[in-house]
Amino acid sequence: MNKLLLTLLPVTLLFNCAKGQNEHTVQSVDLEKYLGLWYEIASFPASFQKGCRCSTAEYQKEPGKKYIRVINKCLKLKHKGSKLVVARGKAFPVRGTNNSKLKVQFFWPFKGDYSIIELDDNYRYAVVGHPARKYLWILCREPYMQSDTYEMLLTRIKQKGYDISKLQKTQFNCEDK
Repeated sequence: MNKLLLTLLPVTLLFNCAKGQNEHTVQSVDLEKYLGLWYEIASFPASFQKGCRCSTAEYQKEPGKKYIRVINKCLKLKHKGSKLVVARGKAFPVRGTNNSKLKVQFFWPFKGDYSIIELDDNYRYAVVGHPARKYLWILCREPYMQSDTYEMLLTRIKQKGYDISKLQKTQFNCEDK
């Protein structure tokens, strides 16, 4: 048994390091305070968000369930105006992380990593990352963010190993055009 553990431990550590498990999440998240509407201020462009503007994420408590309801919305420009796109999913807190890591599921059975790497003490802004640093979202309770707060977050995000040159601000011209 000990031989098996000694053999598997280095493999497990190598796998976790390769996945970028050391993403420096916040200490803990009060999910009750985290619930509600968040506006996307900036993000790493993701294929599923191509053409989106006015992006929001809403987290709702699901009574009696072990998950949080996730409702992502954005406006996508179409040839005749804009179309509201809605993606509904579930977020499951990862045991032992004090809710700083979630597994988010939009298509069963697939779940993605969701790591809260920055969070305002008053839950006015949050930064969500991915262990491999391929996704990143800066979220705020308002559709705008003070420039000094944004610059401070860029510094912290960069210190955590994210390539901030890939970050794009989200457009919030939400009138139908």
